[in-house]
Amino acid sequence: MELLSVPVENPEGLNLILGQSHFIKTVEDLHETLAGASPQLRFGLAFCESSGPRLVRRSGNDDGLVDLAVRNALAIGAGHSFIVFLREGFPVNVLNAVKLVPEVCRIYCATANPLSVVVAADGAGRGIVGVIDGESPLGVETDDDVAERHQLLRTIGYKL
Repeated sequence: MELLSVPVENPEGLNLILGQSHFIKTVEDLHETLAGASPQLRFGLAFCESSGPRLVRRSGNDDGLVDLAVRNALAIGAGHSFIVFLREGFPVNVLNAVKLVPEVCRIYCATANPLSVVVAADGAGRGIVGVIDGESPLGVETDDDVAERHQLLRTIGYKL
């Protein structure tokens, strides 16, 4: 078995969701879930089929995001994995709905950070082992950092 680190191509620093599911119906169900979440949400998704024709299935309402998702799905190449790129919305607004899609087994990450996917490859295929999401911490927050975090959450409307 070989371990690979596959960097995710994300030139605009878009938010993305990386997960695993178990059935070809994932594509339609994720599309419906995302489209129903918000009328302004732009998204592209790709799903790696792991049996039969083993195609990268794709959908979305933004051709550029669909293309980006397909390129990354091909690079990762792990069966039953999916990747969703978002514009005009954030994972926090759709993540619970995505988790409730019946075919979704797990979410590896939801991020806009630089991302590498740790992939195990053997003669039969590839599987996602985990992710490297962003960079390592540089320290522990101070009281001033706590105050800034609280203020940010209030400024963007998540707290009163």
